[in-house]
Order: sequence, then structure tokens, then C-alpha cells
Amino acid sequence: MVIHHLGLKVAASKYAEVLAWYEAALAPLGYKIDFHGPKGDVVGFRDGDGNLDWWVYSVDVDEVNIKIHLAFEGFDEESVKEFYKEAIKAGGTDNGGPGLRAPNFYAAFVLDPVGNNIEVVYTGPSSSGSKRG
Repeated sequence: MVIHHLGLKVAASKYAEVLAWYEAALAPLGYKIDFHGPKGDVVGFRDGDGNLDWWVYSVDVDEVNIKIHLAFEGFDEESVKEFYKEAIKAGGTDNGGPGLRAPNFYAAFVLDPVGNNIEVVYTGPSSSGSKRG
């Protein structure tokens, strides 16, 4: 099964902050906002020529209780490091810096402004060309 798209509901009071965070944090992965809803309450992100596969919605509540863990696939170890750097710079909270988690599983974890655990993972060969793990 392949997931076509995912959406995140965010309290209206945090919407602008969360959008700015995702825009900065996902830039190293090629993601850009490519759709704005007519009411300004939803945006869609696209990576290159792919689908609009990451959506962020504003909802009329002050607290959203359900947190998610979402992993984006990185291009290489450097894209994992760049995601982490940009995500922290944009106001995210460290939840596990870039590093090898298991053989051939290089990842970084950052909490977004509302506490969701966002990961970028790379499972290919190391930058040096040697097998990791």
C-alpha cells in the first residue's frame, strides 16, 4: 500500500507558526507550498513534480490533543542533517539529532511547534560509499 497524502490539523492559534516551521524544515527535501485554500485555512505541500502529499489545516479549536509521528524520506545523509538544522532554526525542538539508529537507518527527529514528532530518514548507502552498521 502506498500513501497518497497526509493531513495535519492544527489549532487556528498556532496555524501560521506551524506553516512557517514546515516550510523551513521541509525545504531541504524539496517541499514547497503549492496550494492555498480559498479561505486561507489549508495549504498543500508538493515535493518537485509529485503529488500535493502533505497538507496542513487550520481548525477552530485551541487545543489538538492527538500527536503524530511522521517520517519523510531523505535523499541522503546530508538532507537528513539539513532538515534537522532548518527545523531547529525554525523553532522546532530536538527529539534526536542526525545519526545512525540501526544498520542503514540514518535519521533525525524534531518536534514541530505543536509537539508532533517529525522524522527524516535515509536508508541508502553512507555518504562515504561504505556500508553502514
